[in-house]
Amino acid sequence: MKTVFPVFSAAAIFLAANLGAQPALKDVFKNDFLIGAALNASQFTPSDKENKEVALIKQQFNSITPENVLKWGLVHPQLHRYDFGPADHYVAFGVENKMFIIGHNLIWHSQTPAWVFENDAGAPVDRDTLLERMHEHILAVVGRYKGKIKGWDVVNEALEEDGSLRASPWLKIIGEDYLIKAYQFAHEADPNAQLYYNEYSMEIAPKRAGAIALIKKLQAAGIPLAAVGIQGHYKMDWPTRRQLGQTIDDLSALGVKVMITELDVDLLPDASRSQSAETTMNFQGNSALNPYASGLPDSMQRALGRRYADLFSEFVKHRTQITRVTFWGVTDGDSWLNNWPIRGRTNYPLLFDRNCQRRPAFESVIAVGK
Repeated sequence: MKTVFPVFSAAAIFLAANLGAQPALKDVFKNDFLIGAALNASQFTPSDKENKEVALIKQQFNSITPENVLKWGLVHPQLHRYDFGPADHYVAFGVENKMFIIGHNLIWHSQTPAWVFENDAGAPVDRDTLLERMHEHILAVVGRYKGKIKGWDVVNEALEEDGSLRASPWLKIIGEDYLIKAYQFAHEADPNAQLYYNEYSMEIAPKRAGAIALIKKLQAAGIPLAAVGIQGHYKMDWPTRRQLGQTIDDLSALGVKVMITELDVDLLPDASRSQSAETTMNFQGNSALNPYASGLPDSMQRALGRRYADLFSEFVKHRTQITRVTFWGVTDGDSWLNNWPIRGRTNYPLLFDRNCQRRPAFESVIAVGK
């Protein structure tokens, strides 16, 4: 009788060797909240060979968010043209792997093409035209993935640092009710999808107050807001556990769930004193602001592990209020922090290194879960 030996992919062999008997993040926190990751297009685009990052995603996470492919500029680049190809691959990947799929995002001040706000002459469109474009876009995008994408970041980053509404073209042309309209359109397109508001730096009191006021306005208008996303772009010393816990408590007191939606920890020296995650910030770099270009010292590895342990201890403490914790990226090499707010730096903000190896911070997080 011929003996048949099982055949394993290189990615599967790598993963087994790398993780051993170590439980996965999604399993350790299965009774607390979903564990997600933001994916770039290379991680869900079909190919003949599964790479290490794809294997890692399947092993560790039970929720996914797209970094870019569902943002307006990519999925609807021209007035009468949609490009659903990459987004279709993203959703198919999530469905195939039985993951909780997030749609990110529908309305944002950034990565929205100029044509959305302009007429043929380049002048601002009127309120009715912009509302019509918003309605058509949301019905097309949300409707295409109805029943597959389970939750949508409907509006992203609508607030200034002082808690006032951001002076975006949406606000200037439509008025404050653009927020209500966006959620009404999303609910119309898929009545069963969860609707979210997503924002950064709500750990700062004035911005949190603005977010609370915004959420109350949505609720007063009858919007079925399921959750608020705290992005979680953190530093080694900000926010404190007390600031984080207070933010979670204040938001959940409104009767909504809380999600940590874009978690990473920036351990490089500050380029400014700002706690903002505004994507347009850009500064000139120097070697002093990029101290770990050739590797992260053990002392910093341990310090990052302690920081992640503190954060996850706070998340677990609030596990009845939190439904999901999503990392903004899979490995250090994927992180936007390598190029923001200074291009070309080497950052180490996540739990897996550039070779998909687990880092000491991973072990610290697992220890909290156990």
